[in-house]
Amino acid sequence: MRSSAPLRIFTWHVHGNYLYYLSQVPHTFYIPVDAARSPGYAGRAGALPWGDNVVELPLEQVAATEFDCILFQSRSHYEDDQYRVLSAAQRRLPRIYLEHDTPQVHPTNTRHPVDDPATLLVHVTPFNALMWDNGRTPTRVIDHGVIVPPHVRYEGGLPRGIAVVNHIARRGRRLGADVFAMARAQVPLDLVGMASECSGGLGEIPNPELPQFLSHYRFYFHPVRWTSLGLAAIEAMMIGLPVVGLATTELVTVIRNGESGFLDTDPQRLVEAMRHLIEAPDEAARLGAGARRVALERFNIERFVDDWLHVLAEATA
Repeated sequence: MRSSAPLRIFTWHVHGNYLYYLSQVPHTFYIPVDAARSPGYAGRAGALPWGDNVVELPLEQVAATEFDCILFQSRSHYEDDQYRVLSAAQRRLPRIYLEHDTPQVHPTNTRHPVDDPATLLVHVTPFNALMWDNGRTPTRVIDHGVIVPPHVRYEGGLPRGIAVVNHIARRGRRLGADVFAMARAQVPLDLVGMASECSGGLGEIPNPELPQFLSHYRFYFHPVRWTSLGLAAIEAMMIGLPVVGLATTELVTVIRNGESGFLDTDPQRLVEAMRHLIEAPDEAARLGAGARRVALERFNIERFVDDWLHVLAEATA
């Protein structure tokens, strides 16, 4: 069941890459902007090739604009900003809450902030949906979908690994800052992402340039203990990088040892796997081809768009 006409969806700019992939859905997405272009109100920010269906809306015009659906993507927008930004009539429109992350307070006993049978709660991985206490709110899962430039493919000539983690120093153990530091002391590893310079990294790579940048590395390292499945890891798989990472969260359903990479809960065994890939480029290429097959099947953008079409049609029916 799909909406026959394009929907007018109001949402906030929370995760740029995800919003860009979401904008492949053939509806119109209105995103608010304020004078300071503050977090959530930055509009069509960054280097992403935004389409015409992503429309910036000055904050003062939001309450007077007609929408068909409100899409929340953060707790602060759901609990606070909607009462400042939206009219009473807009707050009665069909509502979807897109949860990007795992629970932060307790892994199994954290109640989701949305407790509303009239709101549809969408998780980005089955693992996230499992771990949150979703209460009485109806839930759906939409796996990620990504796009990489069609000409970018794995080269793997650089005998090093690469990790992509934003603000790894600030986010610490949850994002595997200590695991990365331990591994880097034994294996050639680079780090990119927002504020990665604070941890000896190379800084942030613009989103459109990241796939080509990743393609030169021998493997992708995922040191994360507890978070959602990273889009950068999926993009790396899509171009053919094998993945080495901790056997935690949704990643254990994505990577199979000996087929698309190596997973383990012992970081030292991951170091051994990385050393093996550095010494065996043909094996790295074989595993990378397996990772690409998984990504093409599970995380293709056509499936992602179709899933969102169905969920939006359900929410607005």
